Amino acid sequence: MIVFRDVSKIYHMGEETLRALDHVDLHIQSGEFVSIIGPSGSGKSTMMNIIGCLDLPDEGTYLLDGLPIERYSARELAHVRNRKIGFVFQNFNLISSLSAEENIELPLIYQGLSLRERRERVAEALARVDLTARRKHLPNQLSGGQQQRIAIARAMASRPSLFLADEPTGNLDSRTGGQIMEIFHELHDAGNTVVLITHDPEVAAQADRRIGLRDGRVEEVL
Repeated sequence: MIVFRDVSKIYHMGEETLRALDHVDLHIQSGEFVSIIGPSGSGKSTMMNIIGCLDLPDEGTYLLDGLPIERYSARELAHVRNRKIGFVFQNFNLISSLSAEENIELPLIYQGLSLRERRERVAEALARVDLTARRKHLPNQLSGGQQQRIAIARAMASRPSLFLADEPTGNLDSRTGGQIMEIFHELHDAGNTVVLITHDPEVAAQADRRIGLRDGRVEEVL
């Protein structure tokens, strides 16, 4: 599903050149649960942005479902991001003025789904994260764990095949983080591909396979 071939991402800062990713080779099969672990500055976020089609490599090739990403048009990339990939971020990225159910529904509106289909998907996603009773609450009326569950429900509602999570437990206590990880295990058990980016070894160890990053290079694959 995901293949990096000699991928590099280069940033120029004045006269200094920084290789955020440095000739990375990577293979992730459909249906895998993979964690990408490394310290701050290791290249994790850059890798996530490329996997999620939010950025392009400067060197090398990224194949998504067998097709080089540079062959996708801007419209096709938007379609991939909206329908194939479910993003979950450390800071939740919920819109503060919208209720929980409205936050979940918003991407479905952009997809052009009917009102009936949107309502069905929102109700299903809320039930899966056990937050139906909180559907009318604004983000600031929810705990951090509840906000992250709403963010996961928003990703679920689009029915993607790939869930891409960037430090999804980073702002949560260990008990709440454990509950969030249980949801990712359920998503994986349902046949989805899960790629989880983290600096926490205990979180990374819950994946079936761990990929270590340091200074933009793959250090180990466990």
